[in-house]
Amino acid sequence: MHSTYYRYADIDGQQLFYREAGPADAPALVLLHGFPASSFMFRNLIPLLADRYHVIAPDHLGFGLSSAPSADEFDYSFSALAGLTAGLLVHLGLTRYAIYVHDYGAPVGWRLALARPGAISAIITQNGNGYEAGFTRDFWKPVREYWQDQNHRTEAAVRQALTLDAIRWQYLHGVPDQSLVSPDTWNHDYAQVSRPGNDLVQLRLLGDYATNLPLYPKLHGYLRASRVPVLAVWGRNDEIFGPAGALAFADDAPGAEICLLNGGHFLLESHLDAAAGYIRRFLERTLS
Repeated sequence: MHSTYYRYADIDGQQLFYREAGPADAPALVLLHGFPASSFMFRNLIPLLADRYHVIAPDHLGFGLSSAPSADEFDYSFSALAGLTAGLLVHLGLTRYAIYVHDYGAPVGWRLALARPGAISAIITQNGNGYEAGFTRDFWKPVREYWQDQNHRTEAAVRQALTLDAIRWQYLHGVPDQSLVSPDTWNHDYAQVSRPGNDLVQLRLLGDYATNLPLYPKLHGYLRASRVPVLAVWGRNDEIFGPAGALAFADDAPGAEICLLNGGHFLLESHLDAAAGYIRRFLERTLS
């Protein structure tokens, strides 16, 4: 088994933490986490892929073990997160790589792909949305209201996403056997978003998520033009990004493989082996 290394890099004046494993000369795979997680969510997947792939899993700025400047010190946006990720990949000398995107990792990954289409060898999206169809109505209603008017009422509604109960729900909803999901997960994430000032970082990004929707037509055009291989391995019971978001990739990505598993938003916690099997077979076909 290949060791996982825990490293830091200074990128544009910010310190980014990342996990790295696998042969340096193997095809590269970049794992991009979502909210409210970090590269910790890939702790069990990395060893299952590192025998054949050079795996890189960074923490976005403001998450995990990366620097977390206050919202007054840094202008948080998905464009800024993507810029830092691109800087890290340049620092590591990666010019061609596959991406695995989850939740917030999707808009970061889409920006990487649109900025350098030729760099992307394949896309794995695990509940990483790229279509209006993927948004569930009930979960996104208060967020959309926050996009339209940021006031005390709409802020109070979206702040609920930062509570321990809400983070626990993200991990457990849609999971048939909830005893498979370690409580370490939601407690770990809650501790991170509860750091002083991190609530304002998360509110800034929740507000900026609205900027991702206008990118979707460009993403769809990129998928059609590039014919990049796509695997959507998705928790079909996800009440944040529903299965329609996975099925929609087939509209624009020729030959997209869609796998709906009986899980929720954090599929790797309950269906690791099944998801890893689909991922390995997909990468073997596309990166061999």
